[in-house]
Amino acid sequence: MRPQKETNIVSNGSVKRSDDHHENNGIVKYRECRKNHAANIGGYAVDGCREFMASGEEGTSASLKCAACNCHRNFHRREEVINESYYDCSSNSSTRK
Repeated sequence: MRPQKETNIVSNGSVKRSDDHHENNGIVKYRECRKNHAANIGGYAVDGCREFMASGEEGTSASLKCAACNCHRNFHRREEVINESYYDCSSNSSTRK
């Protein structure tokens, strides 16, 4: 057996491997619920939940359940928000031609 790779738990509950080659300078948000509630009858129907809201404290199993729709966090669309530096693109600078 090979040794397992070291993992770090991120504050939003996700797991990041320590051997990742790129830096994640952002935070993760979970958006609309994509659970198909009519899959068992061959249809497609979502509940309309727009954003994941944890049911409990961070670190508990309740933190993985949405308070709005009662679905697991994995059913919600994951979105990584990358921190970008602020750039002033205004044309207030004076340049001579």
